[in-house]
Amino acid sequence: MERKRQRLVISLSALCLAVAVMSGALLPPRASAAGGVGRKRRWAGFDYYVLALQWPGTVCRQTSHCCSSNGCCRSHPLKFFTIHGLWPQYSYGGWPSCCRPTTFDGNKISRLKTILEEYWPSLYCGSFSTCFGGKRPFWVHEVAIKTHGTCGYPEIQDEYDYFSTALYLYSKYNVTKAMRKAHIYPRGGRKYLVSHIVSAIEFSFGAMPSIVCKNGSVQELRLCFHKDYQPRDCIVEGENSVRRNHCPRYVTLPSYKPHAFGNSTEGISNQVNVEHQSYE
Repeated sequence: MERKRQRLVISLSALCLAVAVMSGALLPPRASAAGGVGRKRRWAGFDYYVLALQWPGTVCRQTSHCCSSNGCCRSHPLKFFTIHGLWPQYSYGGWPSCCRPTTFDGNKISRLKTILEEYWPSLYCGSFSTCFGGKRPFWVHEVAIKTHGTCGYPEIQDEYDYFSTALYLYSKYNVTKAMRKAHIYPRGGRKYLVSHIVSAIEFSFGAMPSIVCKNGSVQELRLCFHKDYQPRDCIVEGENSVRRNHCPRYVTLPSYKPHAFGNSTEGISNQVNVEHQSYE
């Protein structure tokens, strides 16, 4: 019962869900107990989390065909960072993977579906490979298969814990809002110093992010958190600076025009490549 009381409470109304995320009204997730306390499990040995956020303009500019599940194909373009995933990580680099087989229970996140579609859309078509065989939709890939939700156990108990924790962090540490406060806007081909973006996030949240770029544009911005969900610098042990993968000194935050629907699996390989840069 105590565990249930500590879970996030989110309204069934789509409007209330959106307001909750963007205003920071979600309740915080339960902080982890001190690492190593109790029975030690082989998949509980991670050190911190990475909250990976995507800039849709960079990803969606690569989309030449559409499908109904692709967020790039909505009638109105996405003009804010969306969630890619919440990833357990090791301090020395690398991440846990293929932790334990599990069956994804979509009913556990039924109350979150509307808000997930808004702020955590797949920006690609098709299905994604899994550790235990077959291909599954994007959300299943993130929480139940491969390196994410199940590898956060016991801190992350189930599907609801995984998604609601990520949504809470996304809401509280609003990257799009922080960058706008620093006068960083997605305007045409305007370029910004990478150091300016990093400084804006550090000023707002008290910790340095990691950035992944593609063709001179920001593709992902990653925030790092201790297991008690407090911000930490995205620096791997043995390194002296934040990772800025494939980023030139100046970068853009491009816009894009939505495409018409069609059948395509294009973009899946790009998704896999991004996941294996830097952290995941």
